[in-house]
Amino acid sequence: MSKERERGQLSALGNATEYTWEYAPNLLETFDNLHQDNDYWVRFNCPEFTSLCPITGQPDFAEIRISYIPDVKMVESKSLKLYLFSFRNHGDFHEDCVNKIMKDLIKLMDPKYIEVTGLFTPRGGISIFPYANYGRPGTKYEKLAEQRFATHE
Repeated sequence: MSKERERGQLSALGNATEYTWEYAPNLLETFDNLHQDNDYWVRFNCPEFTSLCPITGQPDFAEIRISYIPDVKMVESKSLKLYLFSFRNHGDFHEDCVNKIMKDLIKLMDPKYIEVTGLFTPRGGISIFPYANYGRPGTKYEKLAEQRFATHE
C-alpha cells in the first residue's frame, strides 16, 4: 500500500488537531502492519494521561503504558493520543480506565497480545498501578498472557 493511499485512510494524522471533551473510542484509527510475518513489540508511553474520579470529580494523573504484539492492524499514534485525551473529563476509577483502554484497543486491532498498565500518581497517600493483559485465545499468546500475568509485579 502506498504512503499516499495509507495516509488517505487516516483522518487525524496530518490534519489540524481537534480535541474532544467526551470519552471517544471512535477516534482510534488503524493502519496495516507491513510485517505480519514476524512477531515484534510496539510500546507506547503516555505520561500525561488525565481522567476524573467518578465520585469526587477530582483529576487523576497517570502514565499509561501500552505494549502489544500486532497482527494485521496497528493503532495510529496521533489517534491514540486524541483517544487518551478524551478521558480528561471522563469519570472512571483507575482500574476501569486501564481495562477500558485495553478492551477498546482489542476491539480496534485484534492484536495477538496486549497489556496496559496505569501508573497513577498518589492521591490520599496511595498510588494505584492497575495492570490488564490479553492474549488471543487458543494461541501461544494466550499462554504468554497467563505467564506475564502470573509474574507481574
